[in-house]
Amino acid sequence: MMTDDHHILNAETLGHVTLGMLAPDFDARTTHGNIKLSGIRGKWVVLFSHPADFTPVCTTEFIAFAQAYDEFTKRNIQLLGLSVDSVTAHIAWVRDIEEHMGVHIPFPIIADLDTKVSRQYGMIHPAINSTSAVRSLFIIDPERVIKNIIFYPPGVGRNIKEILRTIDALQLVEKEHAYTPANWQPEDPLLCAFLRFRWRREADQGT
Repeated sequence: MMTDDHHILNAETLGHVTLGMLAPDFDARTTHGNIKLSGIRGKWVVLFSHPADFTPVCTTEFIAFAQAYDEFTKRNIQLLGLSVDSVTAHIAWVRDIEEHMGVHIPFPIIADLDTKVSRQYGMIHPAINSTSAVRSLFIIDPERVIKNIIFYPPGVGRNIKEILRTIDALQLVEKEHAYTPANWQPEDPLLCAFLRFRWRREADQGT
């Protein structure tokens, strides 16, 4: 559940994107037409960037995201890719993947040619590359609050199973008001939230 509006920070007031803040809104051109983040209602969003189209690691990632598309759909997730390439380049790449790898890419890809969205979300890390995005990933809840942020260097591909596990944990923690322990997997038990306060009280009391 979203915190009261006056407790929600945004990138404009803080200067950068952090957990718990309202995800910056955008209206972007994509391979599926224009998409406005605030127009995606009632769904979680996984917004992820890649350095460039037609590159080896990015291609394997897009194939992996596409192959797990049904798993994301079951979790009420809207996948939304991004790079600083054009819509034309995205479409050519998607068609190339389908033609040569036999995999259809069912989700939209943002064409962030002016790097506006990339810079809003801090996807461009100048020490790595001053013009293209690193492998960033943002999990945004239906209230448009940022719940998870992960950055990967260009040479390291993402683990889709770990992304799904993280989504499962975030959704379950929100639903059950509990915590997930280290190495938690779906079907594992949760930690009861009140234990945190019990342990703290006992520590304060020296028991």
